Amino acid sequence: MKTRWLSGLGILIRSNPVMEGIRGGVGKLNGFSGMRGKAGIPVRMPRNIRRIGLRVLRDGRAVLRRGRNAPRFAAELVRHPRTVGAICPSGAQLAASMAACIPDGEGLVIEIGAGTGAVTRAILARGVAPSRLLVLERSPEFCRILRGKFPELNVVQGDAALLSSYVSETDAVLAVVSSLPLMNFPSALRGAILEQIQKVIGGRGCVIQFTYALLGESPYARNGFRRDILRFIPRNLPPARVERFWLPSACRHSAA
Repeated sequence: MKTRWLSGLGILIRSNPVMEGIRGGVGKLNGFSGMRGKAGIPVRMPRNIRRIGLRVLRDGRAVLRRGRNAPRFAAELVRHPRTVGAICPSGAQLAASMAACIPDGEGLVIEIGAGTGAVTRAILARGVAPSRLLVLERSPEFCRILRGKFPELNVVQGDAALLSSYVSETDAVLAVVSSLPLMNFPSALRGAILEQIQKVIGGRGCVIQFTYALLGESPYARNGFRRDILRFIPRNLPPARVERFWLPSACRHSAA
C-alpha cells in the first residue's frame, strides 16, 4: 500500500505543471541559501514569502477541515493521479469564479470532471436549473458521491473524449465547464477532448477551464479558441487560474 501511495504522488508531482514550477523555485532558493550560508550570512526567508506560505497552509487546513470528501478524493488521486490531477476538491472561491463565467441565456450546461461536486454546487447556485445541467464524470466513486449529493441531476459516468455521444443533437450547448487536468493528459487524448468540446459548443457556446498552471499558453489557445476572461484565484489550494474561451465563429464575448 505504501508503494502505491508513493507511486501515485510521484506521478502527480512529475506531471502537474504547478508542481514543476514549485520544484524549480525551491531548487533556486536552496542554492541561494547554500551560498549565503557559506558566506556566513544568516539565511532567512523573505517576510512576504513567509506570509504567503503561512496563508496557503492556513487556507489548506481550512479546506481539509471543511471537505468531508477529502479522504475519498485523495484515494481517487492515488488510484488515478493523471486524471484527477489535484490534491483536494476545488475551493469555494474557485468554484464560484468558474460558475460566474457561465453566460446568461438558455441552453445546456455540461460539467466535465465534476469530482465530488464543488463546482457542481456553484453552477446550481449560479441559477442553472437542474434540468439544464449534464454532469459527466469518469470515476465510479465520484459518480456515486455526486448522485448522492444531487439526486435531481443527470450524472453520467463517461469519458470526455466521447462527449458528443452523451449530448442530443437537438440540445444547444451554452457552456462546457471543465475541471479536467488537460496538461496531464497525453497529447492524443487532450486533442480528442478538445475536438469533442469544439463539436458540442459549435458556434454558440463557450468553454470554461481552470488550471493550476498559472503561466503559459492554454491548449485551447493553441487549438484556435479565443479567450475573453482570465481570472487568478490565489487563495485556492493550489492557486489556480480560470479562463473562458469561444470559437472564432461564435463572435460572442459577453461580460461575466
